[in-house]
Amino acid sequence: MRAHLIRAHIALFMVNTLYGASHIIAKGVMPNYLTPNVFIMFRAVGATLLFWLIKLILIKEKVLRKDMFLFAICGMFGVTINQLFFFNGLNLSSSINSGIIMTLNPIMVVILSFFIIRSPINIKRTTGVLIGATGAILLTLSSGTASTESLIGDLYLLINAASYALYLVIAKPLINKYSPLTVITYVFSFGMLFILIYPPTLTEFLSTDFKIITSDVIWKILYVVIGVTFLTYLLTMYGLKHTSPTVSSAYIYTQPVSVIFFAYILSEIGLAEDYTDTITLEKIIYMLIIFVGVYITSSTSFVNHKNDK
Repeated sequence: MRAHLIRAHIALFMVNTLYGASHIIAKGVMPNYLTPNVFIMFRAVGATLLFWLIKLILIKEKVLRKDMFLFAICGMFGVTINQLFFFNGLNLSSSINSGIIMTLNPIMVVILSFFIIRSPINIKRTTGVLIGATGAILLTLSSGTASTESLIGDLYLLINAASYALYLVIAKPLINKYSPLTVITYVFSFGMLFILIYPPTLTEFLSTDFKIITSDVIWKILYVVIGVTFLTYLLTMYGLKHTSPTVSSAYIYTQPVSVIFFAYILSEIGLAEDYTDTITLEKIIYMLIIFVGVYITSSTSFVNHKNDK
């Protein structure tokens, strides 16, 4: 139904809004208090427990044994590889490089969707993806101030983008078969298992000094676990159920806009440093370019949905 499609687009927009806010709210947690691997462990364990709690209360859905391997693959690429390479890559690379490499994800999804699930490469949708990528790259270049960068860090971020793109594509058959909550619960269960058996995780966890973690840092960690992990992955699965992987990934382009928006709002209420002087007419124009790209990409799904009736 069209109503489900509209809610799916709202869900995808909320996902990237939560991600955008996290860049401001969670700043300073890593590596001052937690290493990337320990932070990821908290995210995976916390989100998995929440998914199982909600699933056991709301959904009594059985999963076929033959689908377990695909769930494990989704957990590997969508949770373990995705998060490990992103956090460790972000520590080594610059914010500019991270933003640019992030824009490759929707393009990778278009290509992988064509080869794996035989999704046709629609000219209008591809044009929207490229327009969004252009706006996101220009906005990132105009906003970046970090000077540190690393070839290894960039490689990690590239692997992260490719891993998440592959996850969005291979999870589509599962989301067509099961409820979003069931899919993400099993995906995170496998992802958490892979993260826990990753050798540096427990070693760094045991060496973490939890006495220095303040109450405001705890709230930031909870926001990342509940908002940026539990809610975002669940909403992404809902969006993916009613749209294509290409449309779902195109909303990534709204993240730079969300970052600037929350930097302004949170500085006004005293929860972050004042970044208002960084908002310029040039950046507003780039934001509009991004939204045009997302609109073109997402409007294709509404047309396809109408034609399918």
